[in-house]
Amino acid sequence: MTMAILFSLLSILLALLLCPSSGDPQDIFILAGQSNMAGRGGVEGGKWNGFVPPECRPNPSILRLSAQLAWSEAAEPLHADIDTNHVCGIGPGMSFANAVKSKDPKLGVVGLVPCAVGGTKIAQWARETPLYNQMVSRATAAIKSGGTIRAVLWYQGESDTVVQADADAYRSNMEKLIGDIRTDLNNPSLLIIQVALASGEGKFVDTVRSAQLGITLPNVKSVDAKGLDLKTDHLHLTTTSQVRLGSMLADAFLASSR
Repeated sequence: MTMAILFSLLSILLALLLCPSSGDPQDIFILAGQSNMAGRGGVEGGKWNGFVPPECRPNPSILRLSAQLAWSEAAEPLHADIDTNHVCGIGPGMSFANAVKSKDPKLGVVGLVPCAVGGTKIAQWARETPLYNQMVSRATAAIKSGGTIRAVLWYQGESDTVVQADADAYRSNMEKLIGDIRTDLNNPSLLIIQVALASGEGKFVDTVRSAQLGITLPNVKSVDAKGLDLKTDHLHLTTTSQVRLGSMLADAFLASSR
């Protein structure tokens, strides 16, 4: 074997080792927060009705990271093995992914990293808490074989509307969380798209909404869920609203990435 052929074979082998396969996600999105991100669309009486809208149907180029840190084709309910103490249904994640894929054909394989857990306050997401550590470790695992984290989609705050002190502290807690995520993921300009609340568990919804909409940190965008239809529990978005929210999040991402 000549040196030229040997060098060529070694170059090919090195490229295969260093480059992710075509099936690995290239554009990765972290889904974090509480129940409306985890998805309660179609959940009634402790059961999910199994209805998957066309906007949320599987696509071979949309993957999800499982609780075991393995990539597979994404399918509803995205958070079934993450938010394990609750029944999960339709959230905004699949609608978002399908929308960004249809509106921006240049996107590669999309990877969704579910991290949301229902009923959690923002204090439970502070640095070094179990939820925070799990989110960062899952995000880190998601890019282990290549790809880029394009944004964190954050929908949380309903549990912080019960006690005024929690609501009053929301903005400072959220701003610190954003800084910590960017530091620990070594991405100082990581796009954060937060959802301004449509509902809450207590009477301080407007306080938390004002905190969310008042954040002016660079590369932090807000999508307002107010006005989207709620289920009869007056807390969780309907399936139709989750589909709409996913599209709104997609529009916010695409506008930020131009």
